[in-house]
Amino acid sequence: MKCFFFKDKSKSAPELQNQGNKKKNPGLDRATNSTGSISSSPKSVKDLYKEKEHNFRIFTLQELRDATNGFNRMLKIGEGGFGSVYKGSIRPLNGQGDPIVVAIKRLNTRGFQGHKEWLAEVQFLSIVDHPNLVKLLGYCSVDGERGIQRLLVYEFIPNGSLEDHLFNKGFLPLPWKTRLEIMLGAAQGLAYLHEGLEIQVIYRDFKSSNVLLDMDFHPKLSDFGLAREGPQGDQTHVSTAVVGTQGYAAPEYIETGHLKVQSDMYSFGVVLYEILTGRRSLERNRPTAEQKLLDWVKQYPADSSRFSMIIDPRLRNQYSHGAARKIAKLADSCLKKTPEDRPSMSQIVETLKQALQYSDTSSNSQNPAESSRSKVVRQGK
Repeated sequence: MKCFFFKDKSKSAPELQNQGNKKKNPGLDRATNSTGSISSSPKSVKDLYKEKEHNFRIFTLQELRDATNGFNRMLKIGEGGFGSVYKGSIRPLNGQGDPIVVAIKRLNTRGFQGHKEWLAEVQFLSIVDHPNLVKLLGYCSVDGERGIQRLLVYEFIPNGSLEDHLFNKGFLPLPWKTRLEIMLGAAQGLAYLHEGLEIQVIYRDFKSSNVLLDMDFHPKLSDFGLAREGPQGDQTHVSTAVVGTQGYAAPEYIETGHLKVQSDMYSFGVVLYEILTGRRSLERNRPTAEQKLLDWVKQYPADSSRFSMIIDPRLRNQYSHGAARKIAKLADSCLKKTPEDRPSMSQIVETLKQALQYSDTSSNSQNPAESSRSKVVRQGK
C-alpha cells in the first residue's frame, strides 16, 4: 500500500531541523522536573541528536556497495515510498571478527523528499532506545556530481513483517496469542515514543508493514522517516504536510493537516482490526461493501451475535472469544471520531495485557491447540 503526499507546508534545510525552536515547553509536561518546577530550556530533537550522534558509524558509499554486492536485486528485501532495503553484511569497525548481517536502506534521491526522510530517521533513531524499536547502526551521506546519496544501516530483523505473516499465504497463520503479543510489543514501543522521552514523538506511519518481527516474533517498529516531534506547551497539534498511508491515517489529520499524538492511536486501531480479521485495511479486489475494512466491520459489532463472522478464518476458531471482543472494543475506542476520546498508548498497553490474561485463562478450555500452533509458527521459517 502506497504512501500519499500533499504539498509540504514547512521549509526544509540540508541540516537537522530544530522542530521545537518556537515552542516554549515540551508536550506532556516534559519540561517539568522532579520538584514540579518548569525548566526554562527544554531540549529539542536537534539538541538530543547532537548528544548522541557520535554513537553512529559513518559508512562510505563503497563500503555499502560492497556489503550488498553492488546493491544486487537478489539482496533486495523491501521497497517503500522512499527507497529500497537490501540485506547486506558489513565488517566490524575494528576489522576483526565475523561480518555483521544488516539491513541497508538506500533512499530515493529524486527531489528533496528522500533527504528529509533520511534526516528524520537519523535524528529520531539517535535519541531512542527501546526493545520494540529498530536500531540504527550508522549511515552514509554523499553529495556528488551525480546527485545525493543517502543510506541508512539498521540491525537486521530476520522474520519479515506483521503484514507478511497476516496476509501472505506463504506464511503459516499467526496464532491468536502471538498476534496479541505482537500488538502489545508494538503498543509498548509507541507508548515509549509518546511518553518515555524528554520530548514527545509522533510516529505517524503505524501500519502492519512497519512492524518487523525477529525469530521469536518480538516486534520492532521500523521506518521513522515520517516521525515528528509532538506539540509543546499548551499547543494541541503540529501543523504539517499530510503524509502517510491510505487506510491507516487518521481522518482529522488528512482533512486539516493538524497532527496530534492521537493520530497514532487511530492507526493502531486499524491494525487491531487487521489482526482480528486477517484482512488489509483496503482491498480493492473484494466486493464494494467489503473493500474498506473499517466500513465492513461496522456491520458486526463486538457485542453482537454476528461478531464472530469477521474473525480471521485462518485461526480455525482457535482463539479466545472474550478476548477477541475486548480487542474489537479497544479498536473501536482507538478509532473514535474525536481524537481526545481515544485512549492513551499506556491505556492501550494495559488493555492488551488484560486481553492476553483473558486468553491465558480461557486457553485450556477453548484453545487447547494454540500452544502447539505457536511452536509450529516459530519453527516455520
